[in-house]
Amino acid sequence: MTDTPLATALTLVDETNRRSGVSGAAETFKIGLLTPLSGPGDAVAGGLIVQAACLGAEYLAERGGVRGGIPVELVVQNDQPSDPGEVMQRSSVGGAAKLALVDNVHAIIGQWHLRTSPGVADAAELFGVPLFVENGHSTLTMRQRRTLFRTYFTIADRSPLVADLLRREGTRRVGILAADTVFGLMNADGVEGELRARGIEVLRFDFPQDATFDVRDQLREIRDFQPDVLVNCGVVRTNYMIIEQAAELGILPGAQLVVMFPFPMRSADYWRLAGPAGAGVLWPATYYRPSWPGLTEIGRWFTDRYSERFGSFPPDNALNAFTDVAILGQAADHAPELSREGLLTALESHDFDTWRGPVSFRRDADHWHHSPPPIVLVQYQEVGQTFDDATIVFPPEASTGTYQAPGVRAAR
Repeated sequence: MTDTPLATALTLVDETNRRSGVSGAAETFKIGLLTPLSGPGDAVAGGLIVQAACLGAEYLAERGGVRGGIPVELVVQNDQPSDPGEVMQRSSVGGAAKLALVDNVHAIIGQWHLRTSPGVADAAELFGVPLFVENGHSTLTMRQRRTLFRTYFTIADRSPLVADLLRREGTRRVGILAADTVFGLMNADGVEGELRARGIEVLRFDFPQDATFDVRDQLREIRDFQPDVLVNCGVVRTNYMIIEQAAELGILPGAQLVVMFPFPMRSADYWRLAGPAGAGVLWPATYYRPSWPGLTEIGRWFTDRYSERFGSFPPDNALNAFTDVAILGQAADHAPELSREGLLTALESHDFDTWRGPVSFRRDADHWHHSPPPIVLVQYQEVGQTFDDATIVFPPEASTGTYQAPGVRAAR
């Protein structure tokens, strides 16, 4: 088997299931991992989700499994297309159906792409399978589905925070480049609306994600607009393309770079791909880092074990996947029976220990089955910084240092 993200994930899950004692068990607690593990999706993110889910199963195994000794079994399903011409919206729903009807999982986690999540959520509701998503789709929980849960912040949570900081810093003009994916457009729509509401001028261009390899023409118009800030709403591949070409045309480092996708958290990859042009980047992130004293016992177990096993501090999508497995394990213990319906009953009626303290799932219009973590704006102020070295610059009550504008950094 070739060393692909999917092959690596399958091997890792097989090893985790073996250590958890799944083989020969009369009964297992099955969790499906429906996540991108090949192109055109973000296979890096999917791989991180699988790594973290495996540690979630390991955490539960070290505590005796669920319900007094039932082992946790993970089932991997790549949500990306395998046939020419197929789109991921279809392959992801097919993967959900397989997990629900063939593998008979008790729950599903791992949805990363915004464009696949609504269809998967509909399928999970049809099959009555508890589903945890790992992304920030702004309206996904508003339909108040019984089976859908989330422990991550939304895109709608990010935009006001970004706009508030930029207004405070006297921003006059902002250029926006957005990929035409659900994620790219939802971010661009949100931040553009918040900026315009604060009296900031905006020049925006959207481009086809899959077919675009050159945005220099759009960037030239943005350069002529003389923006104070460049907002990068690219996604996999195009996020770094925008940085590279904006630097080539002289927009960076003179303008403040803002990215709406927290890919800079993967610091080694970020500096390797962005280079010095990525210095000063500002992005919304979960309020969480290696030195943060707010990590609970379960959070410290995860971050220490992840660092030991994989050689780096886990980014927030990995943290989120681990959290969802840990919550499902606790829900299995609280459930009146080990079934999908039993899990749903427990998830709606109990508190669950997580890295940031107890979490529960309310049923109200603003946060239906959604318990978001605190969100902050983070900035790399020197080339090569790690995520733990980055400065939290906003909101003021959470800041660890002062925001540095491009002119300030250039004068250092």
